[in-house]
Amino acid sequence: MESKPDTALLEPTDQHDDTPEPSEDLPEEHEGEASESKSKSEAKSEAKPKKRSRVGPGEKLSDDELVRHLAALLFASSDPLGVDLLVQLLDRPRRPRVVAALELLTQKLSETGLPLEVRAIRGGHTLMTSADLGEVVGRLGKGNAVERISPAALETLAVIAYRQPVTKAEVEAIRGVQAGPILRSLVDRGLVRVLGRADVPGHPLQYGTDKEFLDRFGLMDLGDLPRDSELARD
Repeated sequence: MESKPDTALLEPTDQHDDTPEPSEDLPEEHEGEASESKSKSEAKSEAKPKKRSRVGPGEKLSDDELVRHLAALLFASSDPLGVDLLVQLLDRPRRPRVVAALELLTQKLSETGLPLEVRAIRGGHTLMTSADLGEVVGRLGKGNAVERISPAALETLAVIAYRQPVTKAEVEAIRGVQAGPILRSLVDRGLVRVLGRADVPGHPLQYGTDKEFLDRFGLMDLGDLPRDSELARD
C-alpha cells in the first residue's frame, strides 16, 4: 500500500519575496517634482508681459466729437482714408466706433441737405460733392478738362480690368486688333500699370489697373466691378 506524501512538508513554511518593497518616499519625491514644475510654469506665465490695450485717448471722445474730427480729416485729406488709418489719426478709439461714426456722418450730411456725401473709394473713404451737382462743379475745371477715353481705349481697359494680370498678346487675342499704342496711352495716363512678367516663354509684360482707374470710375476696389450676371440683366 502506497503512502501519500505529507502535504505539510511540500508547502513552504516561510515565503520570501525578493522584489524590493516600494519606498514610501517615492511618491513624495514625484509630488515634489510636480509641484516644482508647476511653480516654474506659473512663474513663466507671470513673467509674460500682458498685451497692452490698443484703445487710446480717442476713446474718450463723445460720438458727436468723433464725427466732427472724422469729418475734418476726410475734408482735409486729398486721398481716401481707410478705417485702420482713421483709427490711428483719431488717437485709437475702438474700430467699431469709427465705422459707426462714418455711418452717422453720412446720415447727418443727408439730413442737412448739404451737397456733400461720404464715398467709399479706392480702399478708403472721402468727402465728395453730390453727383447731381457734377455739372456745376465741372465749371471749375473747364480749362483743365479730364481727357476723354476713346471707345477703343475703354474696351482695352475693360479687358485689363476683368482679366488682370494680362499680357498684350492676350488683350489682342480678345479684341482682335493691335493693342500696343493704346496700352502705352493707358499707362501714361495712370489708368494701367505693369504688374510684372508672365511665366511663359519670352516673359512678356503683364498689365493691371492702377489706383487712378478706381478714382476715375468711382470704385472702392475691383470687387465693385459689375459681374456678368449684372451686365446681362441690364
